[in-house]
Amino acid sequence: MQADSTVSPTAGLSRRSMSAGATVFKNVRPYGAKLPVDLTVVDGVITADPAPRGAEVVDCEGSIALPTLVDAHIHPDKTAWGEPWVTRNPAGSIAEYTAEDVKLYHALRTPLKVRAERLMGHAVTQGTRAMRAHVDVAPAYDLVGVEGVGSARRALRHALDVEIVAFPQHGVIRTPGTEELLEEAARTGAVDRVGGIDPIGFDEALDEQLDVVFGIADRHGVGVDMHLHERAATGLESLRAIIDRTRALSLQGKVTVSHVFCVPGLPERELDRLAADLADAGISLTTVAPSADLVLPIGRLREHGVHVGLGSDGVRDSWSPFGNADMLHRSHLLAQVQGARLDEELEAAFRSGADGGARLLGLPVADLAPGSPADFLLVRGECLPQVVVDLPRREMVVRGGRVVARDGELVGH
Repeated sequence: MQADSTVSPTAGLSRRSMSAGATVFKNVRPYGAKLPVDLTVVDGVITADPAPRGAEVVDCEGSIALPTLVDAHIHPDKTAWGEPWVTRNPAGSIAEYTAEDVKLYHALRTPLKVRAERLMGHAVTQGTRAMRAHVDVAPAYDLVGVEGVGSARRALRHALDVEIVAFPQHGVIRTPGTEELLEEAARTGAVDRVGGIDPIGFDEALDEQLDVVFGIADRHGVGVDMHLHERAATGLESLRAIIDRTRALSLQGKVTVSHVFCVPGLPERELDRLAADLADAGISLTTVAPSADLVLPIGRLREHGVHVGLGSDGVRDSWSPFGNADMLHRSHLLAQVQGARLDEELEAAFRSGADGGARLLGLPVADLAPGSPADFLLVRGECLPQVVVDLPRREMVVRGGRVVARDGELVGH
């Protein structure tokens, strides 16, 4: 093998090396393997073939390589990430939180598109390769959020895949004008999905809300991603109605339900029946691992063929001062709330953040094997379970064989 140059993972990379079609990442330990190997990448894909003549070489110095992760549920339009500290006001209901959202939107001086790009870029530096971004659509904002996150998506397209959901946080029916904005966002192709929220508990209009949301999706060929915080029988009624509409409109594979707080705690037999129906309708679910009693039973759902993704949710917005858009950290939190102790349990939490989200977004799973997309991050550590627990610094992030971030900073941007 011949190479033009050898580059350490902490050294600067030229624009030529960033755009090269072939790169060899030397001395890599996939998933923490004891012996390092070389990963050869040609045109963004890992190959078992010998490196072509003139391939660039990056010496990874024995770092662990792990697949980059997918944030299946995040709200980048709301964020105050990178802004001066925000003092939050008391709030308890969804209506009160949405009122605080509007106050914060007007109080922040940095344009929404700048804040969104800042947060989304930070997510890349921590090892996120794709995300589904829920963006508030309401008369209070018009389509500013959709436009701003769309701008950030274009700016980061070399490093990050982004799906945009037009999310009616203020309600579809209870807030006049929202339906028209959802329709416009879908009709113009500005979004990939339309959403809804708690059709019984918040909108108090189960059939009317679902008719609007699913009707827009059907007319314009977009997907659906519903926020469902409703619990117990109320949540199950809404979820069953979502399953029915998905089947009736042949939207199998295009519908996701997020949070789904009515599922945790179900008796096993009822959970199995529901999971079988979800799988048959091609409906996927997402969780943000908020607590032990609200995290989805991911393993049991997957046994039935239900795709389950993991997400960040809000990041330093009016709802919460917490969040960091770091999906490795979110995998750590998932492991904690699940009570993970064994190595295989810690590894499964990581897989939820990596493979689960990839399947949910229809992306190829990045497994570091020949034929896999060359999407991986490099960290120092012993093994994958230890990395999930200790959360080491991301030394490098690679997307399609190109180094897109190093030591917490974007490169080639």
